[in-house]
Amino acid sequence: MYSPWIFHAHCGGCNNCDIEVAAVLAPRFDLERIGAQLKNNPRHADIILVTGPVPRHSVPVLKRIYDQTPNPKVVMAVGGCAVDCGPYQRDDGKENYALGGPTDKVIPVDVYVPGCPPKPESILHGTVLAVSKLAEKQ
Repeated sequence: MYSPWIFHAHCGGCNNCDIEVAAVLAPRFDLERIGAQLKNNPRHADIILVTGPVPRHSVPVLKRIYDQTPNPKVVMAVGGCAVDCGPYQRDDGKENYALGGPTDKVIPVDVYVPGCPPKPESILHGTVLAVSKLAEKQ
């Protein structure tokens, strides 16, 4: 297995999950110890890390990112917003007019990392799971 590369797709939200993703990349948690690196182009990525609920106007962009990422690929939904729209969902069960939905309504998700925001340890664990799913797909 080679070192997986990660593309971070921020899809709105409050940025707390993004701050925790940055913490995972910092020396204390050091995501690179498992060989993972953050890349700025989905064409170079193996793992798509999605944070935030997906706004309607971002649905085609997220689908394009998914299509541009070469196979095999793994998608991680990180944080409560990416998993189920978190506090952005309506209390009455109806859809929020501004959201395209959680990540799995837009693209297939392989790994869910819940939390608001998830702890860096949870994101690191989710990345390890994503790497093992990537190995299964090859």
